[in-house]
Amino acid sequence: MAQDSTYDLIVIGAGPGGYVAAIRAAQLGMNVAIIERSRNLGGTCLNIGCIPSKALLESSELYYSSVNHLKDHGIKTGSVKFDLQRIMDRKKEVVSQLVRGVSSLLKARSVDVYTGSAHILPAEGQKTKTVEISRRGAKKQQISGAKVIIATGSIPVELSFLPFDFKDIVTSTEALSFEQVPEKLIVIGAGAIGLELGSVWARLGSEVTVIELLPQIMPGWDVQVSRRMNQILKKQGLNLVLDTKVLGCEKKKAGLQVRAERKDGKEEFFTANKVLVSVGRKPFHEGVGIAENGIQWDERTGFVKVDKRYQTSAENIFAIGDVIGEPMLAHKAEEEGVVCVERIAGIPAELNYNAIPGVIYTAPEIASVGKTEEQLREDEREYKRGMFSFKANGRALALGSTNGFVKVLADSRTDEVLGVHIIGPRASELISEAVTVIEYGGSAEDIARTIHAHPTLAEVLKEAALAVDGRSIHSL
Repeated sequence: MAQDSTYDLIVIGAGPGGYVAAIRAAQLGMNVAIIERSRNLGGTCLNIGCIPSKALLESSELYYSSVNHLKDHGIKTGSVKFDLQRIMDRKKEVVSQLVRGVSSLLKARSVDVYTGSAHILPAEGQKTKTVEISRRGAKKQQISGAKVIIATGSIPVELSFLPFDFKDIVTSTEALSFEQVPEKLIVIGAGAIGLELGSVWARLGSEVTVIELLPQIMPGWDVQVSRRMNQILKKQGLNLVLDTKVLGCEKKKAGLQVRAERKDGKEEFFTANKVLVSVGRKPFHEGVGIAENGIQWDERTGFVKVDKRYQTSAENIFAIGDVIGEPMLAHKAEEEGVVCVERIAGIPAELNYNAIPGVIYTAPEIASVGKTEEQLREDEREYKRGMFSFKANGRALALGSTNGFVKVLADSRTDEVLGVHIIGPRASELISEAVTVIEYGGSAEDIARTIHAHPTLAEVLKEAALAVDGRSIHSL
């Protein structure tokens, strides 16, 4: 630790936004401290979110494929079983390795790491900020900094009529660590978290029912993509109940009974061993000192208000990531951390919020960037559409994964790419090309004229771009 405990920058929260901001600041020559309330660095994403869920998705998909698809490739396996404990142990190993990696990165750049809850002490008229660090069983500690970044992330939304008991009625955190496969699992909310974890446990043998308040899964995503994914997930065994409002849950001898109301007013009951509530997340800034320091926030959403420099209404206090607004994505928080620090350092930096990709890691994967058709129609923006199916792609056929399509939306007059939506194998990787094109203001013609290696999945994006003007080569 720095002997004088005085820093150019103090970052509160060591999730993707916080630790990336700290590293970038250190690269720019700042003396940096980072404070994390958890013993593990990396925040929700690394410890109880993005990374462990992807480890479980990969393991469960390999098992599911072994049972259902290897025979299509002429591979005979006999009886295939899974070891849930080993699956969980591997998940922990992946997380632990990445946590150690974050620690090493911060250490290599001489970032001082403090463990405990941070509270910014109010000091009217003083530019330098003092942050008090509290940790159970330890004496309180104070450090000071010229600038402070709040990167405290988010927590799961709890329904007032369905409070968490963290055993039977659970958040995603507990659903990542079930000790046994629940015979019946009810998932409330058909967003990314609900569909991903629902897929994990369905592949391992659970009877999964997903209940969604709105008339489509993946609310906010392109409707055509949502409808197609609905069909695919149903074939995989997920019971998708849409346009249905959950009213409550009772614990009975036979298990949990969830009471819900259909759109027509009819009540329906669902039974389960576990209920996963995944209806969204909300910003977390409890105890940081928001009100005491005169920092403004939206009372309805809880999001901290910031300007274009990510500065709050309090001088020299900044905020980034989930705590300031949608989309609540790790990569969005990371980029905000970089831009925020660079602007503090006087470096011109921008973040194009229209070029932030979203991904849902089901099988097949779903990825999107830019505008949906529904948004373009709402904006009265004239556009052209090109689509191409993975069924006509040689690489997808060789992989045995042909479900899905690529959709490219382009401006009718300028041909600028406005949005790209993908359902298909490795969509999470394919979307990066589309993100790059949108970032540079490129056109569908740019994608169409770019040579793509053959045979590759990326050729589907090229064909969809060609289809924008009716020039797709490999479709009838």
